[in-house]
Amino acid sequence: RRGPGGGRALLAALLLLVCVWGRAAAERVRYAIPEELGRGSLVGPLARDLGLSVDELPARKLRLSEEKQYFRVNEENGNLYVNERLDREEMCGESATCSVSFEALVHNPLNIFHVEVAIEDVNDNSPVFSKSALDLEIGEWTVPGTRFPLEMAHDADVGSNSLLAYQLTSNPSFSLAMKDSPEGSKPELVLERALDREKQNSFELVLTAVDAGDPVRSGTVQIRVNVTDANDNAPLFAQDRYRVSLREDLPPGSAVLNLSASDADAGTNARITYGFGKMPMKALQKFMVDAESGSITLQEALDFEETSAFSLAVEAKDGGGLVAHSMVEVEVLDVNDNPPEITILSLSSPVPEDAPVGTVVALLKVRDRDSGDNGQVTCQLSGEAPLSIVASSGGSYKVVTSGALDREQASEHRVTVVARDRGRPALWSSTELVLEVSDVNDNAPEFEEAAYSAYVAENNAAGALVLRVQARDADAGANGRVSYWLAGGSAGAAGAAALVSVEARSGALYAQRSLDYEQCREFTVAVRAQDGGSPARSSTATVRVFVLDRNDNAPRVLWPAAAAGEGPGGAAAPPFEVVPRSAEAGYLVAKVVAVDADAGRNAWLSYELVQASEPALFRVGLHSGEVRTARAVGERDAAKQRVVAVVKDHGQPALSATATLHVVLAESLQEALPELSERPAGAEAAEAAAELQFYLVLALALLSALLVLSVALAVLARLRRA
Repeated sequence: RRGPGGGRALLAALLLLVCVWGRAAAERVRYAIPEELGRGSLVGPLARDLGLSVDELPARKLRLSEEKQYFRVNEENGNLYVNERLDREEMCGESATCSVSFEALVHNPLNIFHVEVAIEDVNDNSPVFSKSALDLEIGEWTVPGTRFPLEMAHDADVGSNSLLAYQLTSNPSFSLAMKDSPEGSKPELVLERALDREKQNSFELVLTAVDAGDPVRSGTVQIRVNVTDANDNAPLFAQDRYRVSLREDLPPGSAVLNLSASDADAGTNARITYGFGKMPMKALQKFMVDAESGSITLQEALDFEETSAFSLAVEAKDGGGLVAHSMVEVEVLDVNDNPPEITILSLSSPVPEDAPVGTVVALLKVRDRDSGDNGQVTCQLSGEAPLSIVASSGGSYKVVTSGALDREQASEHRVTVVARDRGRPALWSSTELVLEVSDVNDNAPEFEEAAYSAYVAENNAAGALVLRVQARDADAGANGRVSYWLAGGSAGAAGAAALVSVEARSGALYAQRSLDYEQCREFTVAVRAQDGGSPARSSTATVRVFVLDRNDNAPRVLWPAAAAGEGPGGAAAPPFEVVPRSAEAGYLVAKVVAVDADAGRNAWLSYELVQASEPALFRVGLHSGEVRTARAVGERDAAKQRVVAVVKDHGQPALSATATLHVVLAESLQEALPELSERPAGAEAAEAAAELQFYLVLALALLSALLVLSVALAVLARLRRA
């Protein structure tokens, strides 16, 4: 396929010929390169033509979406290079134009560009004949001027590289003429003068086919002419050109066409056989012709997408060697036998839940190999998801967000892309897209309760659990990881911190020290729950802590006091009460007054007489603490009485205190003084003596003052009368 040194030089000169046609429309780039470029040859500065700088390339991730990797893009400079040797004839056959289209994808943001590289033909194929020699039989009766069609040479190149000219070796009996046809100029051998088999029964000529490329390439075939006896009528086809249309789903073995040719001769010269002339191998594989009947049948299944038309060169040859030629044009009709093909070019998953509406999450390429309405495709999404599909250019589609995403409601979305063509019946295909939604810190922690209540018994141990609060965050990962802090309270954050602490991870509140109900009955702290997002979100709950009372305080007697003054010798003198001997039952002697710092049942007090000089003489009110005479005071009752009462609370266990009351049975204080003076010289006697002395001095002072006042009033009255 490669020519001599001249062709190599031309090809080398074309290796660097790369031209950019520019953008035909937005997001489309075209290049043109010659075929046969070697691997690594430069096609063009793709990144620059897409408006990307070299510094942007790592972040934008420029890549190609070719099905066959004819090209590659350099990740460092963004240039487009040839990835494998390109053979235009192998890629596009005899098509007048040849190009490779693919998509270039860039990310951040996601976008798609359509790139088309035109492959220009290089004269790298020489004209070839299907046979090394052509055998012709010409009767000696053939008149000069008769023409004999010759086989056309085939050149795989296109354009000017495939334009053929024919040359024939010089011979006085023959010349070369050209005949125009839809297939091109066909060479014909022209008989210039009558043949005489007896003088010369054969001729050998050389036919040369030359193309118009630079450098010129050529191919030759030998023509062997055998001069025969007279067969003066060649076969004649009923039509110069046959046309037939076949559906591509026609089964092999089906009849295509029946050829018909006639010959005016008789005998063996009129016996006609049919066959194919020079045709591409692909056509010979698809069709066969019956030599006797001329019936053309289909050998292999047709495929419109592979080849849409065939040109069959048919021949009718009589027994004398004369041949007639005709063409059969076979048109292949498209049938909707190809479902749409869906290719996912790019999928951005996961996508953050705060992505704005219209964010591109996927790029799709949809192609249907059929033509016409059979190849027209529509796409839609099936499934409940805030997504929509938007058609782009060149059979591309974008899947974009059509609504707000919320990971807390749906962490992923599954949709089915359905592509359906317009054929009858319509064919369709589908593919599933799974889009994961990544979390954004858009939810603050929420406490199970806005306000908590906790009850703690006093005298608790330091570090005892008070309460466990819990907040939940609907976010995930660090955004949903909750930590707890004290945010303040009834005494502020510092005051609350002195009483309780909170464990950051679990939300458990612990007492910092032992609590005392009598000092603090309740307090309030504020607990803040904060997530680990950025920026962090938080919420606050109030915890009200009630301190429960324990019976840890014994009753305290306020009256009678334990010590009312200092007696002789430094001993405290107990208080005493004077009860007249005329007192009847129920006489109020005194009232024991006591208090309990506890609360509730722990502070309910009851009084009980536990000791008395005359147990039957006194009684104590159970709840009032009043000491009264239980009976009338008798003459025989001792003048000095000592009464001891116990004060108990109702706690568990109960705590108590005692009150001691000294009672003197006397009608008056003066009468009681001797009794008090007879008290032992102990602490009790000293206390009583001191108190009695105080009262005597006070009484004398009062009597003296009263006497002086009376005398003064009497003197004033007399002076007034005078």
